[in-house]
Amino acid sequence: MHAEPITTPRLTLIPLAVEHAAEMAEVLGDPALHAFIGGSPATPPELRARYTRMVAGPPPGRDEVWLNWVIRLRGAAPEGSDGSHPLTGYVQATVTPDQAAIAWVVGTPWQGRGIAGEAALALVAWLRDHGTDTVVATIHPDHAVSSAVARRAGLVPTDTRVDGEVLWTSPRAG
Repeated sequence: MHAEPITTPRLTLIPLAVEHAAEMAEVLGDPALHAFIGGSPATPPELRARYTRMVAGPPPGRDEVWLNWVIRLRGAAPEGSDGSHPLTGYVQATVTPDQAAIAWVVGTPWQGRGIAGEAALALVAWLRDHGTDTVVATIHPDHAVSSAVARRAGLVPTDTRVDGEVLWTSPRAG
């Protein structure tokens, strides 16, 4: 299984490349994005190093696949000097034989527009089309917006906690 472009009416999910680091450092540069997940914004060199590791995939011997996409807004007025539409965030999935664990982040300037929900819904559909029955996400119990994104993507909360976060899961397909 390999990441491939995914399109929705407003978005293109583009497989992550190391070259996305500089633009994504700007997209993810608001410290408020780390309120629920901790840490602080990465610099372009730090993000470039992280993306290099992510694109390389998991270490040998691990029975999982790392799939990562950046989210490009389509159909809006181009913001880039090269005429391209802006990157607005990312989605990702760690796929094992049993499930896919997904996550999403949308930059502050693009929040409140349904981008995360649309991207997560498209990701879950793509994973199902590629044979994944169970999709999960872990979400901070106080993060109402991410909970709404999970619901839109077809996930439901469970009573299980993982490192203090609520485990959300999809009903098995079939």
